[in-house]
Amino acid sequence: MRSTRTRAAGLAVAAVAFAGTSGLASVPAQAGGHGHGHGHGHGHGHGHGHGHRGRLISSRPLANAAALPSASKNRFITYTSEGVGGKRITVSGTVAVPKGKAPKGGWPVLSWAHGTTGTADKCAPSADTANGPAHDYLSITEAYLDKWVAHGYAVVQTDYEGLGTPGGHPYMNGVSEANTVTDIVRAARKVDHRIGRDWFVAGHSQGGQATLYTAAARQKPRDIRLKGAVAIAPGSQMSQTVAYIKSQAPGAEIALPFFFVLLNGANAADPSIKPDDLVTEEAAEIAAAGRTNACLGRLKQLSANLPLNNVFRPDADLTRFENYYNSQEALGLDIKVPTLVAQGTDDREVVPAATQNIVNDLCKRYGNIAYQEFAGADHRGSINASFQAGLAFAQSIRDNETPPTTC
Repeated sequence: MRSTRTRAAGLAVAAVAFAGTSGLASVPAQAGGHGHGHGHGHGHGHGHGHGHRGRLISSRPLANAAALPSASKNRFITYTSEGVGGKRITVSGTVAVPKGKAPKGGWPVLSWAHGTTGTADKCAPSADTANGPAHDYLSITEAYLDKWVAHGYAVVQTDYEGLGTPGGHPYMNGVSEANTVTDIVRAARKVDHRIGRDWFVAGHSQGGQATLYTAAARQKPRDIRLKGAVAIAPGSQMSQTVAYIKSQAPGAEIALPFFFVLLNGANAADPSIKPDDLVTEEAAEIAAAGRTNACLGRLKQLSANLPLNNVFRPDADLTRFENYYNSQEALGLDIKVPTLVAQGTDDREVVPAATQNIVNDLCKRYGNIAYQEFAGADHRGSINASFQAGLAFAQSIRDNETPPTTC
């Protein structure tokens, strides 16, 4: 049995293991509006994609903050993928094509899995503007991705299921994330014939977990070839958030806004998990805002004055919620491609011990995993701190070299 201190440390990780946007000290500026015209209201209706996975539905020029400056062209697209329960869905995302002449075989692709922005449509990365509700985080990832396109990679970024398209966003649902991350590569190849078959997946926080699920997915059909993965500070231990908040331990209030993202995500994946049955009336109002118009930064503001002893209904049975998030952990995955796991040593949101635990587990079943720490990097700082390592990792695979392993 773990000691009380060890358990508390685990709960502290859970509070912020999936934090993508805010960090602990900064809250993104809030602004309304999509920034593009593809938004649909949420509810429990789902976006019905038609045809095969990876089918390109629409494409148009992109000119908002999500457009990467070093690209020759940026496109906003919608495409078909497979969501929770195996249903066909319509997903949105972006495609950035490098400048210059494509190498033999076409531009290699980086498919980016983004960190937590929220569950409302306006939180979709493709909707980002200079004063958008998640720009505090997305400005960092946009600069990071621009470096990839400047180095000759076509960069694609999915919004995930239900962000900016009909239906709820099943936050941290590994299979849904992996499908949308993969299928945007197929759709992008229809946007520009110079985009090649070989691709890499990279992601941060929520997207780090999505990256590991993508690296473990069966890649069929073989029309595209996943060559490697870069998981930065992958989120974990989501199911412990409830216990952490109930404990009212120091720092538990930091977990609260992320709990609302988790709650809405679980509801989107399994409508039998009803927020109103689990949380108080005051908390339910915040959860409802998260489904309609509040991204993570706004959820932090809304939950700031909610007492931790007034979050859950006294009769709430949270077993189904906790079991659902236990099932979405990266533990137990069978990785199928060389993978680099990057971690900042000063990350308080996804602490190094949590990531090391994932790596140790994954190494039991697949040996080509490299774990690399970046001294002094916090949660968001690990994105740029790991760029050169990620680029070199991908290049070594493209050069048919055997990447390093720490397994």
